[in-house]
Formats: sequence, structure tokens, C-alpha cells
Amino acid sequence: MEKILKNSMSYSIIKGIGISIILTLILFMILGICLANTKLSESIIKPAIIVISGVSILAGTSIGTINQEKNGIFRGALIGFLYVFILYIISSILLRDFSLNIYSILMFVVSFICGAIGGIIGVNMK
Repeated sequence: MEKILKNSMSYSIIKGIGISIILTLILFMILGICLANTKLSESIIKPAIIVISGVSILAGTSIGTINQEKNGIFRGALIGFLYVFILYIISSILLRDFSLNIYSILMFVVSFICGAIGGIIGVNMK
């Protein structure tokens, strides 16, 4: 029963999103500490957010799909999309701005691609 649960699609998606969010929060804290304690320019914030999210999704989808036997690209892309969609909804509610800009679109594309690649890596790590 437990093996069936761990191989289910919903389990791998929830696990992948959870790992991605936790890793993102940790890396954002490190970025914040670096910005506060060094002379790094604030102009690196937007590119750093995209890179941190991409790395977090890649790691989260790789770990989330590690015990899966198939559909890694689909599961990974779905994890990446859901991750960025959740992030977009939360940030839009907090900022009261639901508009899409070039960074939002780039974030969706990077998340989708990194998720798909991470899913492929995870399925093949078995």
C-alpha cells in the first residue's frame, strides 16, 4: 500500500513542489543575507530570483520523481508549472497586481523547462 502511494502521481507532485519551495526559501534567505552584508547591487535580484527558482525546481523535480517509473518529463513539467503558478498567485495577492510582465513569462518558461529536465533526471536515477 505504501509503495503504491509513493509511486502515485499526486505524491510525486506534492513532494516535488514541497522540496522546491523549501529550497527556494533557503536560497532566498542566503541571497538576502548576501545583499544585506555585501556590496552586491540590487539589480541582481530579478535574475537571481529566476536562477534560484530554476535550480530549486530542478532539484525538487529530480527528487520528487526519483522513484517513478515513467512520465518524468510530464510530471516534472507539471511540478514546475504548479510551483510557479502558486508563487504567481501568492505574489499577485500580496502585491495586488495580477499583471504579467516579461519576468513573469520568463519565470513560467524557466520553471516549465527546469521541471521537465528535472523530471527526466529523476526518473532515470532509479
